[in-house]
Amino acid sequence: MNREKLEFYLTDIETPVGKVISVTIALLVLVSSGIFVAETYDLSQEARWQLRGLDDCILMIFAGEYLLRLWSTKNRIKYILSFYAIIDLISILPSFIGLVDISFIRLFRWVRILRLLRFIDKKFLFGSISNEDSVIFARILFTLFAIVFIFSGFIYQVEHPVNPQNFDTFLDAFYFSVVTMTTVGFGDVIPISELGRLLTVLMILTGVALIPWQIGDLIRRLVKTANQVETVCQGCGLAFHDTDAGFCKRCGKQLIIDP
Repeated sequence: MNREKLEFYLTDIETPVGKVISVTIALLVLVSSGIFVAETYDLSQEARWQLRGLDDCILMIFAGEYLLRLWSTKNRIKYILSFYAIIDLISILPSFIGLVDISFIRLFRWVRILRLLRFIDKKFLFGSISNEDSVIFARILFTLFAIVFIFSGFIYQVEHPVNPQNFDTFLDAFYFSVVTMTTVGFGDVIPISELGRLLTVLMILTGVALIPWQIGDLIRRLVKTANQVETVCQGCGLAFHDTDAGFCKRCGKQLIIDP
C-alpha cells in the first residue's frame, strides 16, 4: 500500500476500510480508558497483570498508528504540530519513557471520537433540526463528559496518594467533579493538595469557557433554522433552506418543493 492510499484510509470515515479503522481506534481508546478506571479499584495481582498486558498491547497499536500517520503524511512538520498528533504523542510517550505514570493522559485521545459524530443520523438526537445542529449538540454533551472524565483522572492521580479516604477510587473523583461542575458543591469530598485545588479551578474554567461557547453556536443555528423551511435536497441531503430558495445553498441542485 502506497503512502497516499494509507493516508486516505487513516483519515477517511466514509469507506468501509476507513470506518473500520476509525471505530477500532475509538474502541481501543474506550478500552484503555476503562483499564485506567479499573486499576483504581482493589483488584487481584493477576487481574492487574492481565490489564497491564492488555494496556501494553493497546499502547503498541497507538504507537504504530502514530508512526503510520507520520510516515504517510506529505507534510510531516505540519502533522507533528497538529492538535491530534500532539495528543497522540502525549498519550504514548510517557509510557515509553517510564519517568512518570500518567497513562490516563491517554484519555485525551477521546477527542478523536468526535469524528464518529458524523455517523449520527440527522433525526437521531432531534426530530426537526438539521444534521449539523445534531452534531453540535452531541459535541456539547461529549465535551462536558470529556472535561469531567479527564479532570477526574487528573484529580484522582494527584489526590489519592495524600487523601485516600476521600479519593479512594476513580468514582470518588468523578463524583467530586460532577458536583463541582454542576455548582452543587456538597463539600463532602474536597481536594486537600494545592495541585488538586488548582486542577479543580482549571476544570471549572475549562467548562465555563467551552460549554457556553458551544451552546451559543447551537442557539445561533437554531434561530437561523427557525427562519427556514424543511426542504430536503435530493443531491446532498441538506434538510433546511430559506423559504424562497429554489436551489440548494450547499450543492446548487434544484430543490423539489412539495405543493
